[in-house]
Amino acid sequence: MRPSTAAHILTAAVLLLGGVGATTETTCRAAAGADRRVDYHFCVSRLSQHHDSLDADTWGLAKVAADVGVLLAGNGVYDIKHMLAKKAAGGKVRAPLERCEALYGRMGSAFAEAYDGIDRRDYAAGKDKAREAAPLMRRCGEAFARAGVVPSPLARQSADAVQMAILCTAITGLIK
Repeated sequence: MRPSTAAHILTAAVLLLGGVGATTETTCRAAAGADRRVDYHFCVSRLSQHHDSLDADTWGLAKVAADVGVLLAGNGVYDIKHMLAKKAAGGKVRAPLERCEALYGRMGSAFAEAYDGIDRRDYAAGKDKAREAAPLMRRCGEAFARAGVVPSPLARQSADAVQMAILCTAITGLIK
C-alpha cells in the first residue's frame, strides 16, 4: 500500500471514529445548552450505550432517547412486579407499587408514541408525548409519599425516567 493511500485511510478512520463519539456528546451538550434541566453526563452515558447511537444524527438520537425511555419503563414494571412478588410487599407498600405499575405502563406507552412521532417527523407530537412521562413519575412518587413510604423504593428509576423525558424533549427540539 502506498504511503499516501495509507494516510488517507488513517485520516478517514480518525474522522469517522471522532465523529461517532462527538455526535452523542455534541448533541447532549447542545441539549444541555437548550434546557438547563438536562444532565449532560447522564445524557452521554445513557445514549451512548444504545446500539443505534453510534451513527445517529440528532433525529436518530431523539429516537434513541425515546427508545431508552421505553426500556426504562419496562425495567420499572419488571422491578415493581418483583417487589410485589415478595412477601414483604404487603401493607402500605403494596398499593403505591400497584399504582406505579400502571403509571410505568403508561409512561412506556408515552415514550413509544414519542418515538413514533419523532420517527414520522412530527416533532411536536413527539415532544408532547415525551413530556407526559415526567408527571407520571411524579404521581408515582406522590403515591408512596401519601402512603408514608419515604423515600420511594422507585426513586432512582423515576428520576432516570424524568431525566430521559427531559432529554428526549430537548434533543427533539434541536432537530432542524
